[in-house]
Amino acid sequence: MNLGSRKLFDRSLTGVSIMAIILMSLSLLVLLGPIFSRGLGAFIFRATSEHRRLLLEQFNRGDAEEIAAETRAVAGARRPVYEMLEKFKKELATMEYPRRQGFRAELKEVKNLLRELLGPLPGEPEGVMLRQQYGQTRWDRARIKLEQILYSEQWDYSDTRSMGKKILVPRQRSFAGTQLEPLFPYLKNNLDKMLRPRLVFYWRFLSDVSMNSHFFGGIWPEILGTIYLTLGAMIFAIPFGIIAAIYLSEFASGGRLVSLLRVCISTLAGVPSIVFGLFGLAFFINTLHLSNSKSVLAGSATLALLILPTIIRSAEEALKAVPHTYKEAALSLGASQLRMVLTVLLPAALPGILTGIIISMGRAAGETAPIIFTAAVSVGQPLKIWETLSQPTPALPWNIYNLATEHQAVDEIRHVQFGMVLTLVLLVLLLNLAAIMIRARISKKMRG
Repeated sequence: MNLGSRKLFDRSLTGVSIMAIILMSLSLLVLLGPIFSRGLGAFIFRATSEHRRLLLEQFNRGDAEEIAAETRAVAGARRPVYEMLEKFKKELATMEYPRRQGFRAELKEVKNLLRELLGPLPGEPEGVMLRQQYGQTRWDRARIKLEQILYSEQWDYSDTRSMGKKILVPRQRSFAGTQLEPLFPYLKNNLDKMLRPRLVFYWRFLSDVSMNSHFFGGIWPEILGTIYLTLGAMIFAIPFGIIAAIYLSEFASGGRLVSLLRVCISTLAGVPSIVFGLFGLAFFINTLHLSNSKSVLAGSATLALLILPTIIRSAEEALKAVPHTYKEAALSLGASQLRMVLTVLLPAALPGILTGIIISMGRAAGETAPIIFTAAVSVGQPLKIWETLSQPTPALPWNIYNLATEHQAVDEIRHVQFGMVLTLVLLVLLLNLAAIMIRARISKKMRG
């Protein structure tokens, strides 16, 4: 290859590399942008008076006198709403039967939406569930509820070429000429007085426990459970992975058994994660009885099996990358092969081994399928360290999936889902950053 062709080839490769970096950066921006923008909504939002009352009554936070005064002011702004309902109730009793029946279904829906917006109506008992005892705690959700009160959804099928078009019909039309007609403009014009929104930074989203299936509170049990599972998996996987890598690179002969072991390790790296979860249930729980049912211990052992092939292969490659002269020098000084491995080979290969550990740590923290059957539950309290041997735990990956697919009010807690995703991304980044800093420090110490 002549010099001109070589320069052109080098420039082409450089251009392709730069383009690949740009495309990867744009992909990350597209992927992480919504996560960060919507995930911050779990921490920074406009909280209503219901939120402050909830914090005082459930978490004993806030100025009791200030909140009591605010509650009285809010009650004064809400009083006309309840008076209109009472007037319409009396008016309803005077209507003829067909007309009265026509109003009742619509009135029931309006009352249910008002309960969700402002909390229980006067004279009604508080509900059993916590979310039935408070109105909307977030201003963004309150505005959505207001929209549902002001407008009812109907479908227009006049266009036979389409499946139907959703239209919003003002409810005020349905109650025109009644005592309830002024309710709707009053709600629209005075909602801020009835809920008193304020911008808050709710950092305790990270340290509070969830209440009422994540309608209120935070995600501390999920964060702690993810840390337990990740560190537990690393405790199991790192020693076994490094020992296996040392055996394969330094002590194993080139026989068929070793070849079979390498094939098995490569095969394990490609096994779907759900298979590891089923194996963990069958082997660690039903056969070895590590715990009576799901537990952090069983989940950690399952995750350790999942990341074991990655640690073995990366550690083996790091050991092979150590210059052969290091080993020859140690052996020539009289060191045994085991001593040479422990004092010369392992320290020299440690930065490369840590790279594989960092990659494995990120995967262990984000896996969902292996812990479904072995460790994860939807709700729970933070575990003490000794409880991890026998108790299951909430975990961010499983709870993100669970809230997005199985929660009965998925739209109501969308901010919690994105907050969990943002927290998981940051948690993985922090764990990786800590491991990278340790690796850099070790490398610097080795270079002297």
